[in-house]
Amino acid sequence: MGPMRHLSLCIALVGTAVAAATASASTECRISKFAELPVTMSGGQPLVPAKINGVDVTFLVDSGASYSFISPAGASQHRLELHDAPPRLRARGVDGEVMDLAATYVEELRVADKVLHHFEFLVGGSEFSRSSVGLLGQNVLAIADAEYDLAKGVVRLMQPGNGCYKTGMAYWVKSDPYSVIDMLPSGARTRQMLAVAHLNGKRILVSLDTGSTTSFLTRRAAARAGFQPTAPGVVAGFSHGAGKRNFATWIASFENFKLGDEEIHNARLGVADVDMPDADMVLGADFFLSHHIYVANSQAKVYFTYNGGPVFDLRRFPSEGPTTQQSAGTVSPVEQDPDEPTDAAGLARRGAAYAARRDFTHAIADLTRACELEPNEASYFRQRGLARWGNGQPDLAKNDLDQALKLKPDDVEALLARAKLSLTRHDAPAVVADLQAADQASPKVANVRLEIAAIYTQAEMLEAALLQYDLWIAAHPEDAGQARAKNGRCWVRALMGRDLDKALDDCDHAVNMIGNSAEFLDSRGLVLLRLGKYDRSIDDYDAALRLNPRIAWSLYGRGVARLHKGMTAEGQADIAAAIAVRPSIVDDARKHGIVPPEESSPAPRSH
Repeated sequence: MGPMRHLSLCIALVGTAVAAATASASTECRISKFAELPVTMSGGQPLVPAKINGVDVTFLVDSGASYSFISPAGASQHRLELHDAPPRLRARGVDGEVMDLAATYVEELRVADKVLHHFEFLVGGSEFSRSSVGLLGQNVLAIADAEYDLAKGVVRLMQPGNGCYKTGMAYWVKSDPYSVIDMLPSGARTRQMLAVAHLNGKRILVSLDTGSTTSFLTRRAAARAGFQPTAPGVVAGFSHGAGKRNFATWIASFENFKLGDEEIHNARLGVADVDMPDADMVLGADFFLSHHIYVANSQAKVYFTYNGGPVFDLRRFPSEGPTTQQSAGTVSPVEQDPDEPTDAAGLARRGAAYAARRDFTHAIADLTRACELEPNEASYFRQRGLARWGNGQPDLAKNDLDQALKLKPDDVEALLARAKLSLTRHDAPAVVADLQAADQASPKVANVRLEIAAIYTQAEMLEAALLQYDLWIAAHPEDAGQARAKNGRCWVRALMGRDLDKALDDCDHAVNMIGNSAEFLDSRGLVLLRLGKYDRSIDDYDAALRLNPRIAWSLYGRGVARLHKGMTAEGQADIAAAIAVRPSIVDDARKHGIVPPEESSPAPRSH
């Protein structure tokens, strides 16, 4: 059974619900709710709980995906049998790469109050998020109209009645105007939500995609609007999508962005060096979070109103420099419906949405009420702890994380959060205890091991970090995150001064995947320094510092390499500049035996 056969089954089920809801209707527009998906914002991603064959999982709600996916590691973790994907079916990630696909059946998939049997997922690509097993795409979300109210933590599948064909579907609006745009037709296999917008007066096509944490332009579309990567104020970085390839990114300013009746002046937007065949821009979860959106698949229209807050939230956009907040320009928020969540789950989801927008005051208020209503639910205390930490209240945050872990000792998200909080307090035993607990609670193939490795590295527990990197790299051979993972493993080995040839292989792989990344060039520069290849080390440090002049390790490492080359004045100047950026850099480097040639170099230490 292929995806199209399953889609037909879903439509038949919706048709039954529609007939019941509209039996007494004539020309009056009546909308019935087919399903309500409870959504929690986490790291800027809309996540929905589900069950695979009775086991609790989390899916990313991805309106930009034509089909629903499970990651290869997720399929392995849940022991799902793979088979060939439907013939001639190809999936293209946002990076433009066509992925090798398999497929699998889940005997029982439970989402919200719906149970789907023998549900087919595609399998392939990179991990979709740290905590989700896969994503729910348009073969679920487009079986009816879809209402995205992420600010209140919900996605609803809605079925309009017979009298709704010409009716405005922004039913929550009482008196204020709303925007409406036409959806452009897309192929039966792509099912993308496409519409027309204007950037600096140039017509562009936008794709409405909750699977992307942030909104971004393609480089080609940005260039038509005057974008130049080397212009003053442009910030560079890199990222990856569902495919295997990594790509360059930038943040730049544009005079004007217009969608429907909304207009934003001096818009600061992300730009990605990707070639999307059907769209020039992705409107991501940040756009959805700042709007209430009704996708009327029945009318081929999208209705939306502005909630307030940043429309394009660049805090999570990958860059190697500072970002700024984006206001909404000439847009004003509409008066929303008076219905307020009163149950703990609804309050917690709205609190998570507030926290995703860094409105911690309202987030803490909602989450406090949720904790009061359900004091035995660990996730509410964990979410409030994270909100309090974001609000600059680390002591209260720790109290909440302690309570969350008292209620649920194997809550990996809470364990990692408390480990990072302990790291800021230089409490090494607490960091080790929580990371070891997270290690024990996570499957070997879990994507979270990459974060465990990074925290171990920050804590200077390098042997443990190396083990976590080894586990993740072995379990994710085709993942675009390989570049970051191999750079991390390269850096750990460079600090340890051990297996430097293997470290160089890892760094070469990372640099070749990404290209010009200051972070990766900095790592390779240290490996080359420890190998005594000073000219090549200086070249990498030069390249890293051109991208980011304030990397303390690059300044220090180049200084040491120059001193080895007899370039005394230049080397001393670099070390002085490194100390100005990071006063502890000399002591940090000395711990690992990375010292100027005139000092006696102890053997590198392993941690």
